[in-house]
Amino acid sequence: MEKKEIANKNDNILYTRIAEILERSRSFVATTVNTAMVKTYYEIGRIIVEDEQKGQIRADYGKEVLKNLSKKLTEKFGKGFSTTNLKQMRDFYQTYQIGQTVSDQFSLSWSHYLFLMRIDNPKERQFYEIEAKNSNWSLRELKRQFDSALYERLALSKDKTSINNLSKKGIVVQSSSDIVKDPYVLEFLGLPEKAEYSETDFENKLIGKLESFLLELGKGYTFVGRQVRLTFDEKHFFVDLVFYNRILQCFVLIDLKIGEITHQDLGQMQMYVHYYDRFVKLDNENKTIGIVLCKKKSDSLVEITLPEDNTQIFASKYQMVLPNKEELIRLIEDR
Repeated sequence: MEKKEIANKNDNILYTRIAEILERSRSFVATTVNTAMVKTYYEIGRIIVEDEQKGQIRADYGKEVLKNLSKKLTEKFGKGFSTTNLKQMRDFYQTYQIGQTVSDQFSLSWSHYLFLMRIDNPKERQFYEIEAKNSNWSLRELKRQFDSALYERLALSKDKTSINNLSKKGIVVQSSSDIVKDPYVLEFLGLPEKAEYSETDFENKLIGKLESFLLELGKGYTFVGRQVRLTFDEKHFFVDLVFYNRILQCFVLIDLKIGEITHQDLGQMQMYVHYYDRFVKLDNENKTIGIVLCKKKSDSLVEITLPEDNTQIFASKYQMVLPNKEELIRLIEDR
């Protein structure tokens, strides 16, 4: 290798190393600035609330105080201190004052907190705050998870103690049932609820929106393949979608059914799962999980088809429209 080539290679290595440091630094600075801004707004809200309480201000007088304060702050510090913004800072403090949040510090963006403040149920709000932080959700992802009623869907499968834990710890993955939802909400596919489509069309849509599908699946999922072939006795079988869950350290197989689930569908999934357990998974990996994703299902048929001690095979419905949150809340309360 010529000296010039060696020099160019060294230059590139040097550039790459310095660029990585700068990128990390920028990310850290952005996070630090954002956290400082949110904490500053919290302190401004606290001072406003304490001043109101101390003076026992009447509503009309309070509006005038905020209006004058807004004018002075804007003249001194520029945009960001409108009367509306000052009211939001006050509301922020009242919502997140000591004892009402699980956060030791504010690590989300101001936009995240403005959205979270609109959630009336404190437990639900705390759940989304934890998950947004732990899963690094963008504001768009946070809104989508809220609109898809993630909290209510998870709460429906848990007892009261477990529901309380959702608001304290978020989603904790310890067993196979912790990574399975029912129903799965797939509104991001853009397929009308009553549209006619084939299982191939369904699969193609999911692959085309894989990032959104992984978000809906939940924590720890990585995509392995589609139409993965299994061969024995000179016969070929194909698993629609194969994932791996890094938290549980196991394969997750998904079969798509656009109609009502049958006992044959469950039996076929059992065969896939047994194959993976015997010939694919490593000794240090956990048992394979199989999910039949269907449009309709009979809980009685699923229960009688699967073993009583089943922890590997699941049947879950999917829907193409966002759920009715009020209806889900009523179901939780009526249990």
